[in-house]
Amino acid sequence: MFRKLCVVRKHLTPSEIAEKVKRFFYYYSVNRHKMCIITPAYHAEAYSPDDNRFDLRQFLYNTKWTRQFAAIDKIAKEMEAEQNVTMINTK
Repeated sequence: MFRKLCVVRKHLTPSEIAEKVKRFFYYYSVNRHKMCIITPAYHAEAYSPDDNRFDLRQFLYNTKWTRQFAAIDKIAKEMEAEQNVTMINTK
């Protein structure tokens, strides 16, 4: 996701994109458990086409994402260093 956004959003620096991606995954992990709860009004129906029985995705996540965020930070630093070198060489 981070690498794809770096290609798509060229007007932002890699560190800005890294912060946005990390913020997205933090809030995703905080709120993921809310997606697998069926509301009482919907659950009271006799017929339910999607009752979440077959949704086997994890719904509790660690909000720190230490390894993933460290990898994103490392790639962002490498990309910014590469951009600085190319800017210096083009001058």
